[in-house]
Amino acid sequence: MNLHATGKAARGTGWIKWQNNPVLGGNLGTCFDLCLIRDADSYRMWFSWRPQKSIALVESKDGIHWSEPVIVLGPETSSGWEDDMNRPCVVKRGHTYHMWYTGQARGQSWIGHAVSTDGKNWTRTSNQPVLSPELPWEKIAVMCPHVIWDEAAGLYKMWYSGGEQYEPDAIGYATSPDGQTWTRHADTPIFYADPTERWEQYKVTACQVIPFEGWYLMFYVGFRDIDHAQIGLARSRDGITNWQRHPVNPIISSGENASSWDYDAAYKPFALHEQGRWLLWYNGRRDTFEQIGLAIHTGDDLQFDALTEESN
Repeated sequence: MNLHATGKAARGTGWIKWQNNPVLGGNLGTCFDLCLIRDADSYRMWFSWRPQKSIALVESKDGIHWSEPVIVLGPETSSGWEDDMNRPCVVKRGHTYHMWYTGQARGQSWIGHAVSTDGKNWTRTSNQPVLSPELPWEKIAVMCPHVIWDEAAGLYKMWYSGGEQYEPDAIGYATSPDGQTWTRHADTPIFYADPTERWEQYKVTACQVIPFEGWYLMFYVGFRDIDHAQIGLARSRDGITNWQRHPVNPIISSGENASSWDYDAAYKPFALHEQGRWLLWYNGRRDTFEQIGLAIHTGDDLQFDALTEESN
């Protein structure tokens, strides 16, 4: 894959935005909150397609040029909690694809589960959510699930966001042996906003967590206020406690020019590590229009060297 990124890496983070961003959006309307897997020789991206209130699939050989979207999971208004479908996370385990997604209705959000043998044709595992807002900090919404399968532990691990409906407030953690029945780690979030950092003083949300070289890396969204967001990076040995923030967060900032497609927000990251580099797709927003772009980091080292052992 031949990708070209131009520009100076923001504040020494090593991340450079692709020169022809965005890679998905335009006449498709708002496209946001994506996840990807590398499947054989192609990238497969599931994303939230707002005009259709659905989750759609596109495919690509290079991560830049994408096929026409196909709706793979649409609203199910009869369930009472899936009038609008978005924020998918897909895990391929063996020959089965698992999707956890956000269903929204009546000003609230829940997390559901579906399975597929091909990534296109999905069957819900239940007409009920697998995770509902129950704890005080979760308020009226749980959403933005990110799930991994831990083979050694025999568990699915989920990091999810909870709180307000427009943008959730903090990040929680739960585990499940089957992807259907979840046990929360605690009654409080495992990761929350740092009020001393202006760029993320308001909320943190919508994370992706990747096990890498003895750490759990968390790519997350920090909000300085309800309308402005950027992307941060943190790490933890167990994926739950003692999170260390990257010393030069945010690693990806919103656009500097008022005409930039991501001028108001750069958020909902999804990164893949391959061939000695990192590729990170993310939402960009200007005013109310969201599209999907790409940033590239050359080399394996994400430059945490300046960090000391500190807890969140």
